[in-house]
Amino acid sequence: MPGIYDIVSLKSWFLKARHGGFSWKHTDIIVIESMTSVNTYFHFFRGKYTEIYHDIWKGADDMERMRVRTDLALEAKESFSGSDVEVHGVVVEEEYDKEQNLRLTRVRIESERGAREMGKPIGTYLTLEAPGMASPDEDYHREISEKLAEYLKELMGGQKNPSVLVVGLGNRDVTPDALGPKMVSNLLITRHLIREYGREVMGVGDCCEISGLAPGVMAQTGMETSEIIKGVVQEISPDLLIVIDALAARSTRRLCRTIQLTDTGIQPGSGVGNHRAALTKETLGIPVIAIGVPTVVEAAAIIYDAQGNCEQMPPHLNGMFVTPKNIDELIKQLSFTLSEALNMVFAHGEC
Repeated sequence: MPGIYDIVSLKSWFLKARHGGFSWKHTDIIVIESMTSVNTYFHFFRGKYTEIYHDIWKGADDMERMRVRTDLALEAKESFSGSDVEVHGVVVEEEYDKEQNLRLTRVRIESERGAREMGKPIGTYLTLEAPGMASPDEDYHREISEKLAEYLKELMGGQKNPSVLVVGLGNRDVTPDALGPKMVSNLLITRHLIREYGREVMGVGDCCEISGLAPGVMAQTGMETSEIIKGVVQEISPDLLIVIDALAARSTRRLCRTIQLTDTGIQPGSGVGNHRAALTKETLGIPVIAIGVPTVVEAAAIIYDAQGNCEQMPPHLNGMFVTPKNIDELIKQLSFTLSEALNMVFAHGEC
């Protein structure tokens, strides 16, 4: 079994190799660091150590293809040999509501090093785990909506009466990806009413202006989602952008049972390897809060859970994603749970 080293150990090995301390042929190293980190360090050695560089790059590339993808910062933290391992520049806090069986994990990435190791931007990630969220409920789990509204206000940082643009990302015609568009359909849209008749028409003095948008996907529109959103943001000038999207998880037990909120924005499609332009404060010029629920898991994750590794995974399963058989009902239920949380904050005078 080859040894597995982090980038710091690999740097130490390279320094020794540079002075003739090791022979590459007698060293079994697999790189599992991100491609960016590997390239940043090893480009210095391309000249003198071309053969070694390409061998390491190939090993890293093979590992990248076999890597189980996840959009959840909590799972990225857990990948460091267990959740109890400290990562430099990353702070993790947990809260548990025993009565409602809700667990909140607050992951704060505070440094560039922490961001590199986690593979996530600097910012705050709130992960609400609710095992009962996938169960049928005639009130669409209002208790979860209330908690979600509380955490959303936390990420807003005390912003009062903002004009809000809510964007539902995803393909309405693909059920596991339809969470965003369906959630927007359930949202109480108020911008046109407030501009026409004033806030009094809503019966609540502190009601916020809410706009909704479901831009679809590039295959439907021929345009990048970011291009559409940038145009709308420039036209209506909202104070805050909230994006809703379906995510990919590493663990099957988190499918449709976990909600992630983050103030870092989002890169649509990253969880399934279909990277699109990022939606962030830097690219759009306004604060961006992303809310997501994992609805798919990679086949490699299921194989790993069953046998502890992916070494014998059939090649045709690479890149395959799996979703629950009752995903249509789950998406409907989740869309109401999320929309009710946003309605509580922005349309019912609680913002």
